[in-house]
Amino acid sequence: MSHTRIDTSKPHSARFWNYFVGGKDNYEVDREIGDQIKEICPGLVDVAVTSRQFLGRAVRHLAGERGLRQFLDVGTGLPTAENTHEVAQRVAPDAKIVYVDNDPIVLAHANALLTSTPEGTTTFLDVDLYDPEAILTAAADTLDLSRPVALMILNTLGHVADHTQAVDLVRRLMAGLPSGSYLVISDGTATSEEMIAASDAYNKSGAVPYYVRTVAEIAAFFDGLDLVAPGVVEVTRWRPDPQDPDPSPVDAYGGLARKP
Repeated sequence: MSHTRIDTSKPHSARFWNYFVGGKDNYEVDREIGDQIKEICPGLVDVAVTSRQFLGRAVRHLAGERGLRQFLDVGTGLPTAENTHEVAQRVAPDAKIVYVDNDPIVLAHANALLTSTPEGTTTFLDVDLYDPEAILTAAADTLDLSRPVALMILNTLGHVADHTQAVDLVRRLMAGLPSGSYLVISDGTATSEEMIAASDAYNKSGAVPYYVRTVAEIAAFFDGLDLVAPGVVEVTRWRPDPQDPDPSPVDAYGGLARKP
């Protein structure tokens, strides 16, 4: 794959997020805008870290209590610790995970995600979020789409500027999955003046824009599905681990729901 498409002169969302969660796959330009935005909204680092923790709890719940063995992770981002396949296969070694992203920076690091238990499978697809049907067709080479699948779209839908379009993309993906499948979504939210200002500053940096939405807009992604308690809440308040301290407020909401 050619790396000439990778522009290191502008900040990039996957590298920016990687910096916030303590990763090393980022450049000075990402760290500079990251530090500027931390001054505007110090809580954004907490959004990055707690959203990753939410992923882990959601996957453990699905693989454990719900018995899911198939995961479709769309908008993968750069590999960090506790990726979907690592969490799922720790609970269920025979779990199958398909990652989907078409960002050249993420693709350059995709091999780091292609590890698996001997019993399970991990694959990576270079497909665009804006083509749900192509995602489903390609995923069917690894996943049995006649059996329940957990569709995971974390911190990705904010890149879709139009909310109606974002809802449509989610519905088209879920339409290709059978009854008993699950949807997991989390995203940053316009729940504080600081978060809105941080989003505006990031979008002016030259990076691909990320739009924070209202809690009601996040909840709309789950219309027609059966929300699992506690519903659409701050990611820190979604089934926190009992040993964790009391959840702190964050400008990120998420939820998990079952397709009837």
